[in-house]
Amino acid sequence: MTTNWAFVSDFDGTISIKDFYWIVIEKYFPEGRDLFKKWKAGEIKDIDFLDTVFTSIHQDEEQIIHDVLSIPIDEFVPSFINKVQQNGGSFYILSAGTDYYIKHILKKYDIRNVEVYSNQGRYHDKNVHMNIDKNMWHFSERYGIDKSKVIQKLKESYETVYFAGDSEPDSHPAAYADVTFAKDALQSILQEKNIPFVAIDSFKDIEAYLNDKGVLE
Repeated sequence: MTTNWAFVSDFDGTISIKDFYWIVIEKYFPEGRDLFKKWKAGEIKDIDFLDTVFTSIHQDEEQIIHDVLSIPIDEFVPSFINKVQQNGGSFYILSAGTDYYIKHILKKYDIRNVEVYSNQGRYHDKNVHMNIDKNMWHFSERYGIDKSKVIQKLKESYETVYFAGDSEPDSHPAAYADVTFAKDALQSILQEKNIPFVAIDSFKDIEAYLNDKGVLE
């Protein structure tokens, strides 16, 4: 039985203005710049790139949390999430990063009742380690989590599923969402794939769209 609607958002580069891996690379792991180029060239899997970066921090957890809390986010996100929930929608975060830093950000902004689908992360031995369970129903060899499977699963429970993203991993779930909001690189990727989308710069644009459609009041 389907009921109501859900809004699903990517985290890095969509909710956040800066990817956490860039904060790590700039502060602790300059070699990551070359690794980034190899990743973008398709020589390294996403999950291997992130795992290498996140295990190259070498700081006490207090410092890592301090760095996490410095992640800038779209200023419209907290109020947008509240409006979604006030209008009968469920809000989910769908990230191929790790829930370690996402949960700290949700707590910082007092964002509640948001379920996070992401790769599990934990602090251990002065780094953030990703726990990838190959037996999980949404496992992906490349990303750790298959965003497409998550969207398809949510569509079994909701009449309408909206999705927002900004980069290549988000092009896959975009094919299954009812409406996709795309920013930055995702726009040209979806154009090439002939997947329809609504171009946005921030959650303020998404809110305006949903207000116009009568989804939000």
